[in-house]
Amino acid sequence: MIHILVVEDDPDIQELLCAYLKDAGYLPVAAGDGTRAMALFHSRPFDLILLDILLPGMDGYQVCSQIRRQSQVPVLFLSALDEEAAMLRGLRLDADDYVAKPFSMPLLLEKIRVILRRTRKTPAECSLHYQDMTLNPETREVSINGRLLELTAKEFDLLHLLLSSPGRVFTREMLLSLLWGYDFFGDMRVVDSHIKNLRRKLGYHYIETVRGVGYRAAKEIK
Repeated sequence: MIHILVVEDDPDIQELLCAYLKDAGYLPVAAGDGTRAMALFHSRPFDLILLDILLPGMDGYQVCSQIRRQSQVPVLFLSALDEEAAMLRGLRLDADDYVAKPFSMPLLLEKIRVILRRTRKTPAECSLHYQDMTLNPETREVSINGRLLELTAKEFDLLHLLLSSPGRVFTREMLLSLLWGYDFFGDMRVVDSHIKNLRRKLGYHYIETVRGVGYRAAKEIK
C-alpha cells in the first residue's frame, strides 16, 4: 500500500483529503501543523507528502527544507498562495509539484498518480464497492450488478466523492469547491442538475437529499 502524509491545518479539508485518498486506494496519515508533520515523518516511511504552506508555527517551506536534508520523498505543495514567487520558492526547495488553491480533488489525485508513477511502481487502485455498485477509480468505470453505466466525467467525480464517505452530508458549496473549483462562477444549480442526472442513471435510492443543506450517499438501500 502507498502511504501519504497529509499536512493540512484546516480540519474539514484534512478530513476530505484523507477520505478521498483512502477510497482511491492510498493510506493517508494526517498532521495539522509542521511540528506534528515532522514527528510523523520520523516515525515511519511515506511514499508522498501533501504539504500545505500556511501552517501554524513551522510553515510548509520550513517543513520541506527539513525533509529535503534527510529524504527525497516526493513533496506536493498545496497552498492558497498562487503567486509565481510562492510557487518558485516551493519548487526551489526541490518540491515535486505545486497545486494552488482552489483545486479540484480529481486534479489533485491525478497529480499524485503522475508523481508516484515517476518515483515508484504503483499498484492498481482498489475498486470501491458500495451496496450493489462497483466504482473503479483507475478505469473510471461504474457498474451495478455487473451492468456498466455511462457517466460523464463530472458525474463520475461527483459519485466518487459522495461514495468516499457514505452518510456524510456534502453541501452544494462544498461540492462546487471540490469538483468545480473555488473560483467557479456558474449557477449553483449545476450541482442539482448533476445529482438529477446521476439519480436517473443509477436509481433514486443511492443519493439522499438533506433538505436545506445538500446531499449524501445513503448508508443503506431503502
